[in-house]
Amino acid sequence: MGLKDKIQKSYADSYMKRYGDRITQVQGNVVSVKIKKKTILWLFHKIEVILLVRQDRSKSITKCVYKKNRFFKKIDFIKIVQGNLLIVQGLKGKKGKANHEVITIINVRNLTNKTDLVKVDGQDQKVKRVQKIQRIK
Repeated sequence: MGLKDKIQKSYADSYMKRYGDRITQVQGNVVSVKIKKKTILWLFHKIEVILLVRQDRSKSITKCVYKKNRFFKKIDFIKIVQGNLLIVQGLKGKKGKANHEVITIINVRNLTNKTDLVKVDGQDQKVKRVQKIQRIK
């Protein structure tokens, strides 16, 4: 095990120790998508995405929120429309707080058009290449 692997393992262990009981994932169809983008003085970019996801085989609807702030560079979010099938990975709110039912988004996987918000290693899509066969007359 190299130094890089040890550092990654220690980060992963400390993250699981801190947030392990709050990590969750929701799979279902999108009911509503609301994206708010704001730019302040061409320097500071903000994005807030609110997703309402209806879970598979359930009537419950889960509210998922993604907030990001960045200097100088615009923030991109994957294309999501109503009816898409998603897997949302994130953190539940703390118990006793006002937003304990809301999930803070870490990653979104759109299963309809096979895109990810954050690319995950080992999950690359295989590209099929088809060769044209020319017949000689």
